[in-house]
Amino acid sequence: MDFTGGKTLSNSQSPSSFTKFNSAFTAGLLNPMSPPPNKTRSSPVVCELIASSSDIHPRTQTKNQALIQVPIFDPRQNQTPPVIDKRALTMQQISDLLSTRSPGNKFNDPVTSDIKLTLSSKDGISVSMNVHKQILVAQSRFFEVKLSDKLAKYQWNGSAEAYMAEITDCDDVEVYIETLRLMSCKYLRKELMRNGISKNLKILQIAVAIGFDAGVLSCFEHLEAAPWAEDDEEKVGDNEQVLLKLLHVVLEGKDEKARREMKGLVLKMIRENSSPNDLRKESLYSACDGCLELLQHHFLRVASSDLQDVSQIARQADNLHWMLEILIDRRIAEDFLKSWASQSELSDIHSKVPAVHRHGVSRVTARLFVGMGKGQLLVPKEVRYMLLQTWLVPFYKDFGWMRKVSNGLDTHLVEDGLSNTILTLPLAWQREILLAWFYRFLNSSENCPNIQRGFEVWWRRAFWQRNGEQLPTQLHLTTPTNANS
Repeated sequence: MDFTGGKTLSNSQSPSSFTKFNSAFTAGLLNPMSPPPNKTRSSPVVCELIASSSDIHPRTQTKNQALIQVPIFDPRQNQTPPVIDKRALTMQQISDLLSTRSPGNKFNDPVTSDIKLTLSSKDGISVSMNVHKQILVAQSRFFEVKLSDKLAKYQWNGSAEAYMAEITDCDDVEVYIETLRLMSCKYLRKELMRNGISKNLKILQIAVAIGFDAGVLSCFEHLEAAPWAEDDEEKVGDNEQVLLKLLHVVLEGKDEKARREMKGLVLKMIRENSSPNDLRKESLYSACDGCLELLQHHFLRVASSDLQDVSQIARQADNLHWMLEILIDRRIAEDFLKSWASQSELSDIHSKVPAVHRHGVSRVTARLFVGMGKGQLLVPKEVRYMLLQTWLVPFYKDFGWMRKVSNGLDTHLVEDGLSNTILTLPLAWQREILLAWFYRFLNSSENCPNIQRGFEVWWRRAFWQRNGEQLPTQLHLTTPTNANS
């Protein structure tokens, strides 16, 4: 299946390193087809353009698209080279794109489609195609919202009568069509290999804007591995909004496999290019606030015995854990810690949610313990104490589940972080927390973190040094164990 209009790079071009790619790309993508901005009105980005899509309405008539043929120049006949109309060339490329389908691909199939979609550009190009609601809704969060609501009351019966939708002011109709076509392809990576870097950058921008997660992941993998030319790198510029869209693709993505892979890739890119100008603190905390609000909402619903969206608790807890990693990497996580320490309402209803769904929340607390224990988070002792008051008991209750499920959790690292966090507090607060842990540990050592080292340090500080006696080298706690411990 051919992709027209794309530039293919030769193998002789030297590859650009992943770090070089990150330093340019993680700052954002310039709108590839927009004219230079002026002082009165800057060119809108793709996501703003598609937001102006019109309502769905029954089709009243069907118009056939005329194919525009580009004149062919034959130098052997001493002809004068014709002047190629760029608009005519674009329309011919679009026509070729719409008429090419591989076996089994339902893109632009008039027989099985149920929606007639029209794309209109700012320069007057208008193209209609046949699309499938089921494919668009499954692949794109934008179309899921737009089409699910608008077509909920309609039931397509397989007749010729379809429904029409229009997306106006597209920057590049051809690339938009190509992105839609990729939704119907089984092997996205192979299809993207037919393109050059320039076209895949444009496809990536549209895929991000419409929430086409599988397309975003495949574009990332291609752009990371393929060789870059200098003119391709010049197309990458400063735009915080694009990186924010990538964050939201990860936070809101429907494809769990793609979401997991993209989390690691985006986090790696952010770590390798940690300029404070590419992502503002306010933007990151805005994303965190959205995840926290959703977590609170679903926690309250499940606590009141509404289990319809119980899986969202683990989903939003995982999102918060991922965002916390980004904040800690950038050394701006102190405000997150303060906010988490103040979530007493969430902590109070923690026990009303089944542990199988809620233990991801305690992984957030565990990461904060590790951060404080390593000195990655520096907050006043009152905030540290408030975090322990709010979340330590829920953390204890979930520790057995966290150790059982694991998911990459290093329990020894967490235990050391918790010990170090407690030992930074005044002795009276240490006494309160560690004696409570001591009794809990004696009654259920299997499901309780072992912070014996912290207990020993506190004991020596509080009692042996006070009496001027020689410190014991080690304090051993004898606890009942079972065969499975």
